[in-house]
Amino acid sequence: MKKYCLDLIVTELIRPHKNYVLIKLTHAQPLPDMMPGQFAELRVDHSPTTFLRRPISINNVDRLKNEVWFLIQLVGDGTRQLAEVKPGDVINTVLPLGNGFSIPENKDVKLLLTGGGVGIAPMLYLSKTLSEKGINPSILIGARSAADLMQLDLLSQYGEVYVTTEDGTQGEKGYLTQHSLLPQQTFDRIYSCGPKPMMMAVARYAKANGVACEVSLENKMACGIGACLCCVENTNEGNVCVCKEGPVFNIEKLLWQI
Repeated sequence: MKKYCLDLIVTELIRPHKNYVLIKLTHAQPLPDMMPGQFAELRVDHSPTTFLRRPISINNVDRLKNEVWFLIQLVGDGTRQLAEVKPGDVINTVLPLGNGFSIPENKDVKLLLTGGGVGIAPMLYLSKTLSEKGINPSILIGARSAADLMQLDLLSQYGEVYVTTEDGTQGEKGYLTQHSLLPQQTFDRIYSCGPKPMMMAVARYAKANGVACEVSLENKMACGIGACLCCVENTNEGNVCVCKEGPVFNIEKLLWQI
């Protein structure tokens, strides 16, 4: 898929959580095609300590408004500087990058989407894309507490949403893989994005039950095109760059101890 370097214009900035911002961007021309699970590299201006672009998952694409959304966790100087932009500001962006989730052609397939932390970001665009193809997935979201849950109202437009929180303040108490949905239903495929321990637990469940599973890795990335080699992951096909060969992988290719 062709990559573009575009000066995108900020249309809106929303703070859904003290540690996150949602930035919506547009362009004078129609935005390029993007697949769920792909990401972009955002240039950070006006930050003397930030020299590299920041890799951010594509949260949503709104074709009617010609907008692309990025849900960004504030973890350092770069992302905190991005959180200071205002409508009308320009963010130079390279997109779309990487390979996304596979989209089934069979409308009768039973799918489970799992997301934790900032890993919920690609699940919105994925659930929307599936819904547009007539597939209504089950969506299982995990968080530490109710205060850390985001975009549930948007996700619920495209599938049935289930929640776990570690402290029990919303949904079922416990970890995502402990939700009662899992022993009650069977699935043909599972998609996952979030902290590595969570994805590994999802992968173990999928492997134990013979379910195909794709995970979106969050290795540290710098260039986004496979040149700097800082995001290398060891697979059964050798070392590969997550930014170029991923970030989405079938768990059968990964050498996780699952």
